[in-house]
Amino acid sequence: MNTQLVQAPRLWPSNPEKDRRVTWTELFFDVIFVAAVAQVGTPLAHDYSAAGLLRYALLFVLIWWAWSGHTLYCTRFDTDDSIQRLLVLVQSFIAAVMAANAKDALDSTSSAGFAAAYAGMRIILVIQYLRARGVQETRSLTTRYATGFGFAAAIWLLSALTDPPLRFWLWTAALLVDVVTPWIAVKHSVKFPPDAAHFPERFGLFTLILLGEFVACVMRGIESQETWSPALASTAFASMAFAFALRWWYFDGAQSSAERHVKSRRQARLFRLWNYAHFPLSLGIGIAGVGFERAIALQPGERLNRAETWILCAAVALLMLALIAIGATSEAAQKRPGLWKYILPQLVLAGCVMALGLCAAQLPPVALVTGLLLACAGQVILAQLEMFVPKRMSRLDALNGDRFRQPIPPLQTDEQT
Repeated sequence: MNTQLVQAPRLWPSNPEKDRRVTWTELFFDVIFVAAVAQVGTPLAHDYSAAGLLRYALLFVLIWWAWSGHTLYCTRFDTDDSIQRLLVLVQSFIAAVMAANAKDALDSTSSAGFAAAYAGMRIILVIQYLRARGVQETRSLTTRYATGFGFAAAIWLLSALTDPPLRFWLWTAALLVDVVTPWIAVKHSVKFPPDAAHFPERFGLFTLILLGEFVACVMRGIESQETWSPALASTAFASMAFAFALRWWYFDGAQSSAERHVKSRRQARLFRLWNYAHFPLSLGIGIAGVGFERAIALQPGERLNRAETWILCAAVALLMLALIAIGATSEAAQKRPGLWKYILPQLVLAGCVMALGLCAAQLPPVALVTGLLLACAGQVILAQLEMFVPKRMSRLDALNGDRFRQPIPPLQTDEQT
């Protein structure tokens, strides 16, 4: 894609032979946002409680939603001129400002700065959609997005000028407008969907970078130990193996980065479910990473308290449920008969992880982390069975079909005899 000084946005070509790959600018943008996620998660490492979790989840959803909105725009429209790159630079700086204002309590002045920065992020997105209004066939879509996000940005700016608890009510209203806006353009999204290969690729790369941050949490836990025992080493190894199993499940078992075509309203609903399921997945990865870090950093004889084990087990169960939903919405899964018989065991296993939280406070860290690893590994096996078992059946059916399709010799008449 050649960069020009000024180039009007246009729809990406619908020709399937047109290769749409992630650009270096997009990769840079993803890294900036994952760095912001890591910055938001720093206070959670020191306050792994319900209050710390609430604060982290609220700030995380805004960062994730800002990234998702930008990604959706760039996947649908072909625009990489100097103006677009300048706008991406501004968005990257705003993401850094959001992260810098994410360390204090929600009722602090910093949270007002976070809301104002998020409003700026939305204003840049509105500018991008206003530029794309020059594309005649998508004018209704871009107008709806620009109007909805512009209204939400105004509420976010207003919230930055108010004090709690009114600030929190304005946040709720603004977030509701942000979430509803894409749904008022569903009909147009079916006609002009994002690129079937590029959009899943962006989410796959973002998830992969988040897993890298998960591994960084494991490393920080390892750094905090001065002496090592077999139990501590096993806890650290099992934590690293959990990240490896999660990557396996996401890309191979659930086929999360496979192409997602939108050619009907049903496929549009499945696409949105796949899209929104990435939020609890990303959230669960972030919370679980901090939980594994705390488990590794415990001194010999120490254990996580009841609240910490509940948060960790709930985060792992949340990301499991998200991956189950992502895998069930894949095009390959939708073509399989009896899909629920493959999903149900995975749901049961996720429920077992939640049940583990009942007794996890009495378990040593190595037993808790190993149990979570075994549950994730079990999900990988179930997802792989979902992928391979129907294929073996289909080959058998093909063999039977070939047997019955053998040509039948014509009957001979008396005259031919």
